[in-house]
Amino acid sequence: KLGVEPRVVLPKYGDTPAGYEKQMELVHRMSIHVGWRNQYCGVLKLVHEGVVFYFIDNEAHFKRPGTYGFFDDGERFAFFNRAVLEALPFLDFKPDVIHCHDWHAGMIPVLLTQYRNQAFFSRIKTIFTIHNLQYQGVFSKSILGDLLGLGWEHFNVNGVEYHDQVSFMKGGLNYANALTTVSPTYAREIQTPFFGADLEGVLSRRQSFLSGIINGIDVEEWNPQADPHLARNYTWRSSKRKAENKLALQKELGLEEDPNIPLLGMVTRLARQKGLDLVAHVLEEILELNLQIVVLGTGEAEFEQMFGHFAGLHPKKVSANIRFENALAHRIYAASDLFLMPSLFEPCGLGQLIAMRYGSLPVVRETGGLKDTVQPYNQETDQGNGFSFANYNAHELLFTVQRAVALYETEKDGAWKRMVARAMRADFSWGQSAQRYKELYDNVLKC
Repeated sequence: KLGVEPRVVLPKYGDTPAGYEKQMELVHRMSIHVGWRNQYCGVLKLVHEGVVFYFIDNEAHFKRPGTYGFFDDGERFAFFNRAVLEALPFLDFKPDVIHCHDWHAGMIPVLLTQYRNQAFFSRIKTIFTIHNLQYQGVFSKSILGDLLGLGWEHFNVNGVEYHDQVSFMKGGLNYANALTTVSPTYAREIQTPFFGADLEGVLSRRQSFLSGIINGIDVEEWNPQADPHLARNYTWRSSKRKAENKLALQKELGLEEDPNIPLLGMVTRLARQKGLDLVAHVLEEILELNLQIVVLGTGEAEFEQMFGHFAGLHPKKVSANIRFENALAHRIYAASDLFLMPSLFEPCGLGQLIAMRYGSLPVVRETGGLKDTVQPYNQETDQGNGFSFANYNAHELLFTVQRAVALYETEKDGAWKRMVARAMRADFSWGQSAQRYKELYDNVLKC
């Protein structure tokens, strides 16, 4: 729609659904030089919803359950990064920009330096996007020559060296023509020691090349007006229909069935990064309020056990669903009045965007994309689309939940209803973000 022709390249993981595999066609076979070895690589093509996808195939590297987190990830993604560049001349497409995402593609801008003397590659630009700086793809420095085929001139602080090891993430940060991350606030945060994960110096040095662009959500997948998982579809004009979803979920999960009790939802990975240690400190006090809590997710054992324990103590107030189930996630967003995301850090966050789309007001800590997308309620101006607190402090979280519940109880048909309408009418689609990326591509190509 914006005049950009995207093509996507990714590994052919073992978890690729069989239905997609059947639609793929083999377009090229080749050998990839990984250190002193030549390894088979197949390139398969799939057109899905008008977008062309290419899959890099090597069963030894990718035909296994899961995507990454294996002992040989260094070799697996050294192979993938090299294979992407080797495959390009054999496709029916020459990119102007290679947009690399996270450490798994971080060595592509570095490896591209070996191809610049070839006409095909001479004018290609690269952009590197950081989704979460904490995951950096750090491996032994022996990988530099043994697997990547790169010289030691790249092993320095302005190259890929990271505490005497090799960092794929740092490769992308130092060699790409432009850098992005998934929110403006996170782009600023990662230039500081607390958020920078020992890469704040690189990011500060390259700050003029760094921008933050908020993610969007799939507004067809997440659409309360047409969502097939809901008991009753609704829009911002039909808040009473939203209440029917609350009653249906209360019945499904064995909670007290009362549409007037505020329901607080959490669909999350149960981990400290998500602020679950704050919740643990004040959960008993939160449960003294007239509310219900529904949790969906898995993660660290202590938090799984915590919610299970309180669900046992308060079966009519707390529902702990220690699993992930997509349909139930949809129903929680639709049924809840509040959605809790007290994260320690959150590069962008999608939960708060989906929650607002469904009229569930977010309660968030002011960090990363949460700060950029949730405007805290201001009683004086009657503005805002959620509630927030600044410091990573359990009692600030408690106070914010108390404030939100008090507003629900006193202004349900007034300020609360207006805030829900504002949240549901907001545009969290990919439209604005796509335009920002288009502008970035145009600017990079001018350099």
